[in-house]
Amino acid sequence: MNTKQLDKLWQTGRDFLGVQYPMLCGAMTWISDFALVKTIHDNGGFGVLAGGNLPPDQLEAAVDQCVAELKHPFGVNLITIAPYYPEQLEVLRRKDVPVVIFAGNFPHKHDVRKMKDSGKKTVAFASTMSIANQQIRFGVDALILEGSEAGGHIGQVSLTVLLQQVLFERPSVPVFVAGGLATGRMMAHLLLMGAAGCQFGTLFVMSEECTAHPDFKKAFIKARAREAVATPTFDKRLPIVPVRALRNKGTDEFGRLQLELMQKLRDQEMSRYDAQILVEKFWVGGLRRAVVDGDTEKGSLMAGQSVGLVKQIKPMAQIFADLIGDAEDELTRVHRQLCG
Repeated sequence: MNTKQLDKLWQTGRDFLGVQYPMLCGAMTWISDFALVKTIHDNGGFGVLAGGNLPPDQLEAAVDQCVAELKHPFGVNLITIAPYYPEQLEVLRRKDVPVVIFAGNFPHKHDVRKMKDSGKKTVAFASTMSIANQQIRFGVDALILEGSEAGGHIGQVSLTVLLQQVLFERPSVPVFVAGGLATGRMMAHLLLMGAAGCQFGTLFVMSEECTAHPDFKKAFIKARAREAVATPTFDKRLPIVPVRALRNKGTDEFGRLQLELMQKLRDQEMSRYDAQILVEKFWVGGLRRAVVDGDTEKGSLMAGQSVGLVKQIKPMAQIFADLIGDAEDELTRVHRQLCG
């Protein structure tokens, strides 16, 4: 593919990730498995295995498969608030994993150091410049700015604000951008702004190679952008990470669960930590019902607002060709507009 214009902009991302195209796969529990990681890898992108709430032995098996069968670097995403997180961290410490991405919450300094001491590059999300600076002090090698337009667990700030708060301040490490992305034209402009690369999630679900249930993909095709809604936080005593998903009976059930948990917290029948664990278990189970079993009524249909931009299921090779071709065309158009 012709990448003459893109090559001027994304070399930093290429060098950091060690792949041809610095286009990352969002780590989606039950979706970003070995099959999805491999097809992105085979098309020149950067596959990211989702640690999610995988038991340590299952995560180890998946990592071993990636190490054995992939020629180019890949990443593993860990959710710092997942019940198995400490054990998952230990699994990765022993394995030849090139890049570890911390999600769900901001990693502690000792976790970053543990991964770096075992030879891995580390990446963390940042929702403000102060958090970006903190993570850089902790030693992370790169940042991801993910706007609240994204699917799954999200922050509270839109991508347009994050770009101005963080990317425009030129942090000392590469910055990748995510949240609501589904077109090559948008990727082109983010690279012009200084992004090292872009992460896609909802778009990659719509690949033929993605193993998500066909009914899960059909729900995406039918959905409009405004139907991907974020869960509210009802009470500060139960701080939860918001989740963006298509509204259905599952999201209504989550609202009821929050009310039940808050009552138990008020009655001192449960600790806040145990309540947060139950919240995570709800989403992990709900997502499995949707992605694996195809239950689109009660399962969790996690999707970014970019769901309103994806209306076809395509081979991954075609998705990459469209993204790269459209980005290259857009950069050529901008060059002509600026230079006459």
